[in-house]
Amino acid sequence: MSSAAQSADAGPGNWKPSASPWMIAASVMTATFMVVLDSSVANVALPHIAGNLSASTDEATWVLTSYLVSNAIMLPATSWITKRLGRKRLLMGSIFTFTVASLLCGMAPSMPILILARVLQGIGGGGMQPLAQSILLESFPPDRHGAAMAVYGLGIVVAPVIGPTLGGWITDSYSWRWIFYINLPFGILALLLVKTFVEDPPYIKQAFRGAIDYLGFGLMALWLGTLQLVLDKGQEADWFGASWICWVTAISAVALVAFVIREFTHRDPIVELRVLKNRNFSVGTLITGVYGFVLYGVTAMLPLFLQTLMGYPALDSGLAVSPRGIGSMLSMAVAGAAANYVDGRVLLAFGFGIVGFSTLLLSHVNLGIAMSSVVVPNLINGFATGFIFVPLTTIAMGRLRKEEIGNAAGIYNLVRNIGGSIGIASVTTLLVRNSQVHQNYLVANISRLSPEAVATVKGLQGWLFQAGSDAFTAQRQALAEVYGMVQQQASLLAYVDNFRLLGYLALLCMPLALLFQKVRKG
Repeated sequence: MSSAAQSADAGPGNWKPSASPWMIAASVMTATFMVVLDSSVANVALPHIAGNLSASTDEATWVLTSYLVSNAIMLPATSWITKRLGRKRLLMGSIFTFTVASLLCGMAPSMPILILARVLQGIGGGGMQPLAQSILLESFPPDRHGAAMAVYGLGIVVAPVIGPTLGGWITDSYSWRWIFYINLPFGILALLLVKTFVEDPPYIKQAFRGAIDYLGFGLMALWLGTLQLVLDKGQEADWFGASWICWVTAISAVALVAFVIREFTHRDPIVELRVLKNRNFSVGTLITGVYGFVLYGVTAMLPLFLQTLMGYPALDSGLAVSPRGIGSMLSMAVAGAAANYVDGRVLLAFGFGIVGFSTLLLSHVNLGIAMSSVVVPNLINGFATGFIFVPLTTIAMGRLRKEEIGNAAGIYNLVRNIGGSIGIASVTTLLVRNSQVHQNYLVANISRLSPEAVATVKGLQGWLFQAGSDAFTAQRQALAEVYGMVQQQASLLAYVDNFRLLGYLALLCMPLALLFQKVRKG
C-alpha cells in the first residue's frame, strides 16, 4: 500500500511509514551520530585551533560556547518549525546546513569566521536529536520502541565517548581542520538516505500554520542563550564574584519566567509546555536531567584526571575512557531486547544502581593506579547506559500521542543537555574549590614540628645537593617539590569527592523509577 493510501485510511494513532523502520533508523542515525560526535571531537582540538589562528585559549573556548548556545536554542523549537516546514524538509535542511557549516569551519581563516560558522553548525545540528527520536518512535510499532531507543542511544551516548579519542588522533595525525572536513561525506550520505526513506506522517502534513510567535521565540532564545553563557563561562569569571555573571543570570531568570507565561497563554506556542502535565513525561524529563548531570560530569572529569594528574597523553587518555563505548553498545542490545519482557522501571533502577556502583569505584583512584583501574569501572559504567537510556525514553514517551512526541522530544533532549551543562560546570567548579579546601587541610599538617615532613624535606634536599645544587638552592627546591606533592594530593582528593558525589546522586535516582506509571505493551 502506498504512503498516500495509508494516510487516507489511517489516523495519527495507527499511521505506518512505507519504508522499513530499520532503513529509516539508519537514515536518521547517520546524521545524528555525525552531529553528536562533532560536538565532542572539537574539545580536544582547542589548543591546536588557538595556536593556528593566533588566538588565546579563552578566545578559543568560544568555538564551543557559540555552538552550544545556538544548539540549545534550536532544540525546543524543532517541533514548532516542523509544523511549518514539515519534518522531512526540516531534517534535510538541518543536515545540509550542518554539512555546509562544517566545510566553512574547516576553511575558516580567522577565529571570528570560525565562531560564526560554529553558530551556523549549531543551528543545523540542534534539531537533529529530537527529530531523530520522534521519527524513530513513530516509525517503529509500540512493542518495538525498546529496539528503536537502543539504536538512538548508540548515537547519543556512544558518540561522545569515542569523540575525544578520534579527535585527538585526527588532530595529531593530520590537522584540526579535518575534524570538520570529515563530516562532509557523512552529511551527503545522510541527505541521500533521508530523501529516500523518511516521510512525513499525515498529522504534520495537515498541521496548522498560524502566525509566528516572535516574542515567544525571542524570550526562549534569550533565556537559553544567557543560561548557556553563564554555565560555560561562570568558572572562568569566578561565578557571582563577577558583576556581569549576576546580570546575565538575572536576565536569564526573568526571560525564563516570561517565556513560561507566554507559552501557557499563547494560542500557538513555540514549545507546548502542557505536555509536562503527563506524569510519565514530567518524571522522565526530571530523571534525564539528573542523568545528564552524572553522565557528562563523569565524562568531563576522567580525561582531566588522566592527563593532569596521571600524565597520560591525549590519545592514551581517550583509549582509557573508550571502553565505556563498548559497554554501551553491549547494553543497548541487551536492554533493547529485554524491554519487551522486563518492566522498564526495574531495568531503570538496575541501570542507575550500576552507574552508582561504577562511579563509586572511581572514587578509590590514587596516583599509583594502573590503567585497568580506570578501564574496568568505565566498562561497567558504559554497560549501565542501555539499562537507563532505553527504558527511560520508552516510559517517558510511552503514554503520549504520536502527534505530541515531536514536541516532547525537543523538551526531553533540551533538559538532558542542560543537565549535562550544569554537571560539567558544577564538577569543574568543585574541583577548583575543593582542591583549595584540601590543600589548606594538608598544609596544616606540614610544619617543622612534623617528623615526617622534616624527613621528607631533608631527603629531597640531600638528593638535590648530590645532583649538583648548592645547599641553599637544594632546600628551596625541596620545599617546592613538597608543595607540588601537596597540590597533587589536594587535586586527587577533589576528584575523589566529585566521583563520590556523582555516585551517590546516581543511587538516589533508583527510587525515582517508582514514580512512573506502567506503560502497556503495544
